[in-house]
Amino acid sequence: MASPLREKRGIGGPGLVPTTEGVARITRPSRDFLLSCYNFAVFCKILMVGIALAPTCVCKAQGPSSGKQPQVKVNVLNVCTPSADEQKEIASALAGIPNRPSFSADFEVDRGRSVLDPSGNPLAMANPGGNVAALATDTTAVADFVRIRHDLAGSPYLNVQYSFSRDTHQMVETLVFRVRDPKDLMQVSIEDSASSVTPAATMLSATTPASRIKLERFGKSSVVLSRCSATGEGPPPDQSAYEPLFSAASGLLSQYRDMLGARRLVPEELTRIHGSGLAVHRTAPHSN
Repeated sequence: MASPLREKRGIGGPGLVPTTEGVARITRPSRDFLLSCYNFAVFCKILMVGIALAPTCVCKAQGPSSGKQPQVKVNVLNVCTPSADEQKEIASALAGIPNRPSFSADFEVDRGRSVLDPSGNPLAMANPGGNVAALATDTTAVADFVRIRHDLAGSPYLNVQYSFSRDTHQMVETLVFRVRDPKDLMQVSIEDSASSVTPAATMLSATTPASRIKLERFGKSSVVLSRCSATGEGPPPDQSAYEPLFSAASGLLSQYRDMLGARRLVPEELTRIHGSGLAVHRTAPHSN
């Protein structure tokens, strides 16, 4: 009896041959052909999926570089000519500062030295019109400072801090009043300055007029009044309407300079800085 024969015809021709077991066996050329067809079909599917996903990958890769730069919001303060409402806020804040404060037993005196690198100032380096050559020559700025802080009792203001700083160019006095329960107003600062050509004791003994008043508000931009000079070829702005505010701030600065003992403490602490070169922090002892 002849062995059964099953034959499959196709592109590769006959691929089955009779066997003694009565079943068909696939020859090697036909098996290689079927495997090649299977691999080709899988390759086509992979290629199609890759082509479909390629634009998405390219877009994700190019997204950060082609995206726009984040927007930066800048608030420009009119420090030379504040509005009428801002003038009222400054006058109200200055009027709320006690002329005869009641100091608590807690106080603090600090002295030290700060070394700053002008090239590390991001605003100066980012300014296209900045004098980069000057920054390169003057690589460091050294400032000595003295701080005096006293807590206030029975006042809307929590404490007052007086600070004096001096570098090679100027001396700056700053008087800061922090509000006890800040809701809108957070703190008031008064500042004056003088050239470092004169000794610190000379500046402290004189009545240096205030040059800057600043109100820091909660959730709002600050209110600032500064003495402004001429810019370019134009005349300086007329600030005669703000002289009562500057006069009140100057009076407060002079009063608290005396009440905090700054005329005596600041020259003594500055001498200790140059004598030892060490910063010192002193705090009043707490009574049990």
